[in-house]
Amino acid sequence: MSSSTTNTTTIGTIGAPSRRNTELAMLIFAVLIPVFAYINVGLAKEGTVPAGVLGYSLGLGLLAGVAHLVVRKWAPYADPLMLPIATLLNGLGLIFIWRLDQEHSLGKAMAPNQLMWSTFGVALFLGILIFLKDHRVLQRYTYISMVVALVLLVAPVFFPGVNGAKIWITIPGLGSLQPGEFAKIIIAIFFAGYLMVKRDALALASRRFMGLYLPRGRDLGPILVIWALSLMILVFETDLGTSLLFFGLFVVMLYVATERTSWIVFGLLLSAGGAVAVATFESHVQVRVHNWLNPLELLNGGVTETAQAMYSFGSGGILGSGLGQGYSRLIQGIAPKSDYILATVGEEVGLAGLMAILLLYGLLIERGIRTALAARDPFGKLLAIGLSGAFALQVFVVAGGVTGLIPLTGMTMPFLAQGGSSVIANWALVAILLRISDTARRPAPAPAPSTDAEMTQVVRP
Repeated sequence: MSSSTTNTTTIGTIGAPSRRNTELAMLIFAVLIPVFAYINVGLAKEGTVPAGVLGYSLGLGLLAGVAHLVVRKWAPYADPLMLPIATLLNGLGLIFIWRLDQEHSLGKAMAPNQLMWSTFGVALFLGILIFLKDHRVLQRYTYISMVVALVLLVAPVFFPGVNGAKIWITIPGLGSLQPGEFAKIIIAIFFAGYLMVKRDALALASRRFMGLYLPRGRDLGPILVIWALSLMILVFETDLGTSLLFFGLFVVMLYVATERTSWIVFGLLLSAGGAVAVATFESHVQVRVHNWLNPLELLNGGVTETAQAMYSFGSGGILGSGLGQGYSRLIQGIAPKSDYILATVGEEVGLAGLMAILLLYGLLIERGIRTALAARDPFGKLLAIGLSGAFALQVFVVAGGVTGLIPLTGMTMPFLAQGGSSVIANWALVAILLRISDTARRPAPAPAPSTDAEMTQVVRP
């Protein structure tokens, strides 16, 4: 070929599968499973197929289909598992809440409102994917996000408490919202931006003691401030769940950023010490711990909700009593639809079904961590691990509280439990993870081909 002849210099991309067809196939199953569960509940309760099954099927299918099209258009290389898992969990949550609505002793129907909030959540999911072109834009708002998060965390102090905890704010026309659900995302953004800049200083150690590298005194400042803030939330709002999530998220991200085990040790010691100190004078926390240690103790002529949940799990056995055939109405108040919805899952689909639900949560968390490992920028890595860590901590504290592993915290099970703030915030969380995943998995541009003359110059001595 003549040296004067040049090849095209158009920069292409190295081919890579987008896996969108895989996502679509899994979304079909993610819609069909809740639909069949809906039919199953109707047959068990009334002996007929529910009248609303067609509307529910079309509604859930429409939400999933629109979400898939937006991901295909605006995030074509995003992880193919996150959207189907979130859709399946949200769909199953709607079914369990509707099933509990059939028990008139549990108050007014919650499923229609939950469907409405789920629609808002998917709309926010779509908005984030369309308008957030690059997750690194969020790094510009590191300190603004800190201020916003603090406002959200402090706001419930000025509103009346619900069931002993001040975790809600009331907005006229919208009802009650739980700002802590949105604060966990904004806090993760702040921590990611802050730790990306300060991680080298925080990784320095002044001395070694008992096999641990002790951080310098000046570097203990940030963790002590976060510890104090988490205690203030626990004291003024008696919100054990949010304070545990807030402090635990910071420790996890701090460990990932610095790779220092000493931060984990300090975090556990401060967390345990703070919890013990607050429990000595805060009656609400004392009641939570007392009910955890004595679940079978008589309370107001009956047993505690924790004991009732234990009975539900025990009666479910391995395979469960069947959808719609349990006795979750015996749990007091609206707890079966919020805090204790896992008890209904364990009773009606058994240990096998409960483990399948937990496996879905674990798989979603694993895909988030995989996204963090694949991210090419430090901010994206820390943000992905922060969001995944917040999601994992929330699943742990809720599942642990309902099963009696730890004291009940009052948080909601993501996507599954009744709660508008929770479902909207978790759809936003998944959207940000998908944006980071798309950036991480997007093929790098292929280098432009060199001309023959340039190649001759390189080869010629």
